[in-house]
Amino acid sequence: MKMTKHLDYQKRFDSFSNYELYQNLEKGSRNAIKDIGRKYQLTYQELRQLTDMAVDFVMWDETSIGKQWNNEEKSIQHSDQLAKKKILGSIYNNWEKLKENATNYDSNGSKREYKTEGRKLKTINGDNAVFGMCPVASDKTVCCNLRTIDVAQGCGLGCSYCSIQTFYEGGTISVEDNLADKLAAIELDPNKNYHIGSGQSSDSLALGNKNGILDAQLDFARNNPNIILEFKTKSKNIGYLLQAAVPRNIFVSWSLNPQLFIDHEEARTATIEQRLQAARQLADAGILVGFHFHPIVYYSGWDADYYDLVKRLMAMFSVNEVGLISFGTLTFIKPAIKALRKGSMRSKILQMPFADAAGKISYPMETKKKIFSVVWNTFQPWHDEVFFYFCMEDRQVWESVFGRCYETNDDFEKDLFNNVSNKLQIKSELLISQIN
Repeated sequence: MKMTKHLDYQKRFDSFSNYELYQNLEKGSRNAIKDIGRKYQLTYQELRQLTDMAVDFVMWDETSIGKQWNNEEKSIQHSDQLAKKKILGSIYNNWEKLKENATNYDSNGSKREYKTEGRKLKTINGDNAVFGMCPVASDKTVCCNLRTIDVAQGCGLGCSYCSIQTFYEGGTISVEDNLADKLAAIELDPNKNYHIGSGQSSDSLALGNKNGILDAQLDFARNNPNIILEFKTKSKNIGYLLQAAVPRNIFVSWSLNPQLFIDHEEARTATIEQRLQAARQLADAGILVGFHFHPIVYYSGWDADYYDLVKRLMAMFSVNEVGLISFGTLTFIKPAIKALRKGSMRSKILQMPFADAAGKISYPMETKKKIFSVVWNTFQPWHDEVFFYFCMEDRQVWESVFGRCYETNDDFEKDLFNNVSNKLQIKSELLISQIN
């Protein structure tokens, strides 16, 4: 009878063992789950739950699932079904507690090692569309109606939280070879204004002018004076822009985070100092800049780190040099969470409480209000001089932090365009006056 029971369980486990996250675990954790499963006759769902937690513990550099189970088992001293439920519950509570507490990052100053290697470049020359709406646009959040140009597909900068990894083939970055032709074929309404960004499917500047992608975008901006074109980046690769004749309807923005967070979660990006200095160089060259505090992340010491970063930013730039500043935080779709766990990288980015956010997963509302308010209040001297907005947030966040919200997305889009355009005009006039 006992032999039959073990055979039946083996069939169950054989079915479970194909679970992708289980296969991605290191051998020690796999064997531990296998032994625990056999001893306690875990159900398929229990095996999966244990595996998901095991993956997270590895990512977060916590005690392995096998050691945690053994420690809990010793305190119970029996191995019946009641013990199983108690041990599972205790490990689950530990997992939840880690997510509820502010993440602790080691401040040793070195970048975290990633298993993933740098991506290879390949050229594409097909009939795929390069122009569309922002991929995170949603009617459930207040949206700026951003249009996008996909000059490349995939990014090699290695940010742990990036959703791009869920959309494109792993290990490669596909770069358009006929971008100029595709941009020339875009039909824009000459009576409408457009805010267009090229940093949604890949970093705007990290590839430089590969396949003439920056040349093509500058020509596109020149030929369409009713647009403002935003290059969004985490790189320091501004050499091309310093040498090129940049149309006045182009501006460059940087995603900013404290260096401690960059060290742990933004593997191959420029340092915060390199990003700020690159922005300073472009501003000195008469090019408007912008900044995205996205994601603002809740970790131990976050408030002091973001305060210092904001103060540094305001000391380095004048309000006339900055077109916009956005706020956002960690927001995931379920496939992105699966991809992060599958990647097996050492990252604490998922060590956070999960809450529904307009069909996606983010921090609880009160946490978001707290972190946004701290950064917003630190920017107080700039409140009336720079255009601030939220990305992917609902009306409740806008009204709670900013004390206002747009009636429609069209109103939001119009206001953003007008504010940035005014700054572009000011920059242009200042540059002309300096030349004369």
